[in-house]
Amino acid sequence: MPEQDTANAYLRTKILTATPEQLRMMLLDAAVKHARQTLEAIESQDREALFENSTKCRDIVLELLGGINDEPDPDLAERVRSLYLFIYRELVDAGLNREAPKLRRVIELLEYERETWRLLMEQITRERNGADAPAPTAQQAPVTAPVKAPARNPLPYPGKDDSGPRAPLSIQA
Repeated sequence: MPEQDTANAYLRTKILTATPEQLRMMLLDAAVKHARQTLEAIESQDREALFENSTKCRDIVLELLGGINDEPDPDLAERVRSLYLFIYRELVDAGLNREAPKLRRVIELLEYERETWRLLMEQITRERNGADAPAPTAQQAPVTAPVKAPARNPLPYPGKDDSGPRAPLSIQA
């Protein structure tokens, strides 16, 4: 089996066996990865990589946006939806105008969201398994670079999301 087929089979298995929380973390990780690759493409003036990675990042943000459930807390869902719409607009603008500073802010927001989600996953794990349960392993919540949270929360939402039904996911290797 060629290497790409092996990687796709592994990814498919990982997705099919993941919890909803892990799937969301995988999407956040991929969004950060493609946003960083978009920034590298802007800095190196690689138009093809810029287009490819910017498109993937925007698609992932739209997937995250589509997975928001209004049922548990409509007000919170609307604030999270507003965050993802802001990130999406900034991604489009940064890609079209090749604005590295704007893209750095998007990366910061995505990393902050990912760290918030990781903390929520820890809380969910503790609640499911009792207070003494271990936190998710690095494999469950990979971090590709140190995450530095902003000194203050720049957006008016507490960083909580639902764990209800999800829209169909599409993740590519």
